[in-house]
Amino acid sequence: MAVPQNKISKSRRNNRRAHDSLTGANPNECPNCGELKRPHHVCPSCGHYADREVIAQANEIDLDEDAA
Repeated sequence: MAVPQNKISKSRRNNRRAHDSLTGANPNECPNCGELKRPHHVCPSCGHYADREVIAQANEIDLDEDAA
């Protein structure tokens, strides 16, 4: 089993871990509705991507009661 020859100090250990932290999100504003969304993703609130509707929202679709 590998055992360290000498103790690694807290300072050296923490310096090594300095770049391991997570970065924050970078939200963009949707050009259609103005809500915040992830870059290069479909807007979850309005369903638009790059100024065109990709996903139709459920309230815009006429659901036929007899079809179910």
